[in-house]
This record gives sequence, C-alpha cells and structure tokens, in this order.
Amino acid sequence: MPLHQDLPPLMTLRAFEAVARHLSFIKAANELSVTQSAISHQVHKLEEFLNLRLFVRRIRAIDLTPAGETYYRQIEPALTAIAQATRQLRGEQPATLRIGLLASFATLWLVPRLADFTVKHPDIHVELLPAVQLADVEGGEVDLAIRYGKGGWPKVHARRFMDETLTPVCSPAVRAKGVSSGPLLMAKSHQPFEWIDWQQHSGIDLAHVPSVMLHDYNIVVEAAVAGQGIAMGRQRLIERRLQEGALVPAFDTPPMLGEIGYWLITPGGPPSQAVKSFSQWLEEIADT
Repeated sequence: MPLHQDLPPLMTLRAFEAVARHLSFIKAANELSVTQSAISHQVHKLEEFLNLRLFVRRIRAIDLTPAGETYYRQIEPALTAIAQATRQLRGEQPATLRIGLLASFATLWLVPRLADFTVKHPDIHVELLPAVQLADVEGGEVDLAIRYGKGGWPKVHARRFMDETLTPVCSPAVRAKGVSSGPLLMAKSHQPFEWIDWQQHSGIDLAHVPSVMLHDYNIVVEAAVAGQGIAMGRQRLIERRLQEGALVPAFDTPPMLGEIGYWLITPGGPPSQAVKSFSQWLEEIADT
C-alpha cells in the first residue's frame, strides 16, 4: 500500500503535536504564529482523518484522550527526527536555549563553567535571562529555568540537581567587632526561608536583629565583604570569597544542609534536544 495514503497533512501533525505538548490551543497557536481558530481547524481535520477524538475539551482546560495520548507518544519521536535531519542537512545556525535564572547564580556559579558546555555543544547558543521574578517556563518565556529554594512550584517539572550548604558570613572586621548588632543582609525573596531554617537549625534567635533587604544576592555578597552586615552564605556561590578570607563564618555553629538547593525547571511536555543536553551537562558538573 502506498505510504502517502496513511500520512495525514503535515500541518495537522504540527498543530496536534504543539497542542498535545502544551495542552493548550492558545500556547500552540502562539508557538506556531497562527490563530487559535487555525490550530483548532487543523486538529479537527486530523481527527476527521483518523476518525478518532484526540482531545477532551473542557471549559478551561483540555486533555488528551487515550487514543490521543498513544498517538502523541508514537509520532513525537518521528517529528523530532525529521526536524533534526532537516537542521543537519540545511546547516542551520545553532539552536537558541533561553535560560531563566537569578543573576547571582549566573555570575557566581554558572558563567565560570559555561565555556565547557559551549565546547561540548557548539550547535546550541545559550541565552541567559537573569531576573528576580520566576520565569514562566510552562508559558514558553524561557526553555528552562534554574531556581533556588525548596521546590513546590506549580505546573512545572522540578528536579533538584544541586544542594546548598548555608552558614551566616561576614567580613573579618565585623566578626572581630561582634555580630550581635547585625544587620542581616537579605536578597529579595517571597520569604526569608534561609534565615528561618537556619535559626531553627542553630537555635540562635535573631528576631531582634535589624535586616536590610537588597535586590539580588550579588549585592548581598558585596555588602558583606564591605563590612555592612551579616549575609547568609550560600557556600556554592561564595567559595572564592571564603578561600580569599574576604568572608568568614559569623557564628561558631556547624553549617546547615537541608531542603534548600538549586532546581532545574522544565516544561511539563517532552523537552527539546537542547534542553536535554543542557540538563545532562548541568547534572554532570553539579559537584565541580
């Protein structure tokens, strides 16, 4: 039997794959730069071709039917293979990988290691998009994100790839004068979970100590080095400052290793090859 008789129009498959990955007609339309009605028309056309319903349409959401789920799992690898083969044949420019993250993590940890990824994956162009606000991974604002905290973010797939050890730090001069007067230097956050967890861990009550809220952890570190107060030392990020002696532990208490760490955030659907490559590389170098 001729192959073409069993092949639906390619545009219907593109539309179906995008809707199935996002579980959203709106997001699929934005990705493919067409209207929502055009996406809906293509999906309906594919359903007619297959004589099967692929989606269950609800008031504010959609789900794949069992047949749609099976069909998606079967065609997605084939579409990915076609796209990769086309890119190789055409010799296209490197794929762009947009990463949302805190500026402090980019500056103090990721950037000094990023050249290794570029050498290993010259076909992937990395674009760092630092911001205090959490980037919208599921909505396509970035391809993946690196977040700091305890996890629990909704509607995304989160995996902790690196833990963090915390201990309050200050300049040697502040330690010599005594740290009882503070102030505590804090990076902008929804809540100061670092200090809350550390006080519970150490048994030291700092409720009476004033605090200063700074925009980013980069600023917190520089303020602590300048003798402006006590910072919560994220040892992954301040290792060089500790080795130089610019920062020292503020209290004679053991460091805290808890739930807080660095998390790789990816969309709920199948990741792109660029996301897979970066995720694997990130986990490989997490302890370097």
